[in-house]
Amino acid sequence: MKIAEAVYNLAIALWTGGNAIFTLMLTPILFKTESRDTAGRIVGNLFPGYFRWGLACGIVALLCRLAGSGTARRLPLVLLVAMLAITSFQALYIEPRAAELKRQIGSFETTPRDHPLRREFARLHGISAACNLTVLAGGVVLVVLP
Repeated sequence: MKIAEAVYNLAIALWTGGNAIFTLMLTPILFKTESRDTAGRIVGNLFPGYFRWGLACGIVALLCRLAGSGTARRLPLVLLVAMLAITSFQALYIEPRAAELKRQIGSFETTPRDHPLRREFARLHGISAACNLTVLAGGVVLVVLP
């Protein structure tokens, strides 16, 4: 099953690379070059596609892993399932709630930081950031595993 292994490697590389570019390059550049509200709107518009990308790559990788000869090693399988669970949590729970809070807040530039909606948004953002970095770390491990 050389094809399954190649597609698995490609899916992991695309998922991890996309995560790294979005997290470590695109988002910081947007928040440095645009107003907070504009950058937040752009990133918010990208999130649904970003999470769908991660879920698609993860599902392809998982299916290839199950179909290929690499099922004997459990660590990649466990990492994939964990990464998919975390990404699903972000896509189906965190992102919709954060988007609704952003809609209710209106402007992060004029709403005080200690406003209850901003505090809740900050909490969700922190959880999402930790999830995102965990998925990125898992992807790096899967990329370097032989």
